[in-house]
Amino acid sequence: MKKLKTIAIIPARGGSKRLPFKNTLPLGGLPLIAHSIKYALAQQDIDDVYVSTDDEKIKKIALDYGALVIDRPKVLSGDLEPTISTLQHVLQQLNDDKIEAIVLLQPTNPLRPQTLFKDVFAQFKSKNCASVFTVSRNHNKLGKIVNNTFVPFNYTPGQRSQDLEPLYYENGLLYITTTKAIREGYVMTEDALPFMVEHPFSKIDIDTQEDFDYAEFLLKKG
Repeated sequence: MKKLKTIAIIPARGGSKRLPFKNTLPLGGLPLIAHSIKYALAQQDIDDVYVSTDDEKIKKIALDYGALVIDRPKVLSGDLEPTISTLQHVLQQLNDDKIEAIVLLQPTNPLRPQTLFKDVFAQFKSKNCASVFTVSRNHNKLGKIVNNTFVPFNYTPGQRSQDLEPLYYENGLLYITTTKAIREGYVMTEDALPFMVEHPFSKIDIDTQEDFDYAEFLLKKG
């Protein structure tokens, strides 16, 4: 009987408009992408770690830190290209029918609670999910602006924040999806299981210099 595998894929293209070269910038003394590589390599249940990139500098960093690399074609490296196409490309290149599940780690979410993968993977296996992803609760009073007027969305004026109906956001820390679902075009399936994370790291998603500075601040705080 063949042993089924779980692999991690870290998509990291070279182009970035708002924070140029962000995947290679040093965060806490390590290139940004190295944080996700080291996290994945430390997980007992992840068999292989792949970085998909179109950039030679990112490729060198990935290899230096122990990841395997899949060269991503330019046609899959544009600003508007969805993540699913990158994951499908990796699977096509590997052509390995023993791969059962994909762990998606976004390099722009470099800091993760130490036991996060272990906890999420346990849910993925025990619930027999097609996909699971991390979420966090939003505690803000949200609204829309309609005809230059603010219209509350999740509260009534004067309502206390602690009495708001719970709303959650996809924080990007971790996704696990079956290979079958990825091949069918889904990172998150319709019955995807949300995994709740309440941790300062869930607020980090690096797209600007301010995001980067906040991540550096949390690292220095320990």
